[in-house]
Amino acid sequence: MDLKTTGIIGQSTSLLEVFKVLAKVAPTDSTVLVTGESGTGKELLVRALHSNSLRHQAPFVPINCGAIPKELLESELFGHEKGAFTHAIRSRPGRFEMADGGTIFLDEIGEMDLPLQVKILRVLQEKEIERVGGTCTKKVDVRIVAATNRDLEEEVRAGRFREDLFYRLNVIPMHLPSLRDRGGDILVLAEYFLEKFCERKGRVKLCLAEDTRKVLAAYRWPGNVRELENFMERLSILCDEDLVQPSDLPAKILDDVGDIVTLPEPPEPSQAAAAVQQGFVWPRIEHLREHGLGLKEFLDLAEEKLLLEALDMADGVKNQAAEILGVKRTTLIEKLKKKKLD
Repeated sequence: MDLKTTGIIGQSTSLLEVFKVLAKVAPTDSTVLVTGESGTGKELLVRALHSNSLRHQAPFVPINCGAIPKELLESELFGHEKGAFTHAIRSRPGRFEMADGGTIFLDEIGEMDLPLQVKILRVLQEKEIERVGGTCTKKVDVRIVAATNRDLEEEVRAGRFREDLFYRLNVIPMHLPSLRDRGGDILVLAEYFLEKFCERKGRVKLCLAEDTRKVLAAYRWPGNVRELENFMERLSILCDEDLVQPSDLPAKILDDVGDIVTLPEPPEPSQAAAAVQQGFVWPRIEHLREHGLGLKEFLDLAEEKLLLEALDMADGVKNQAAEILGVKRTTLIEKLKKKKLD
């Protein structure tokens, strides 16, 4: 199986273990519970689950259970009938109906009230929903994937989360490691984000001074990948020189790591990640043999990864992606259609 992990960058052992589970679980319909600190990329992982599943051509419907007022969440999930409540001037389908045949992503499910948890449990058990104000049930064929940054086992012990729902959701647990536990991935991601933002802003790519690399690798990154990405965007705008020095870093980071002289050398990224940092490395026959690939499979895989990376860099804008790749827009569209990536 050619695993699509677009947007998830890194080669640390902890992340590669996540990819192994992803490859096994994605083609199934099993319910998955993704855990991890805020900013680790849980939604990216869930999107990868969907894009590698047999449902990849059907809808992917996310909903943040913590961002919608509690009194409106039930209607958002299950829909409502006309007149079900004030301002319900017409019937409206909910996210479960919209996701029929595909995947629904219940983000921050730990924020959900107990009464609504009962209704989610019913969907998992009976595969049917009932609209708010409705009198009949409707069958839905959806794969449910949930995510949380809370410890749900602790929430169960505290009586804030239903034990039966926890076990229904936790069929396949997947945990995304924090950025500070991903070693060399910190600098791989920092270089990637910095290059991406410099290119978008039309400026020469910034380079990280050796002491700067030590500081970034030693910092704890409490906001994880999201914090690192936002920080690299800030550097691409505010840094005056082409070499980022420790003096360009905020006091918050410098105070956290302490004396730069005492910092250890940053951990080396894996061989594959190092190749990304140092420039292009010609593949060898041994690489094909290691992965059990023939020439055609290897070239197809390389082309697909470059297409997806260009689309990611261009935020999905095909004209820009074609320019990045140095091809015509029509050529890009043909290749995307041929590989079923459009």
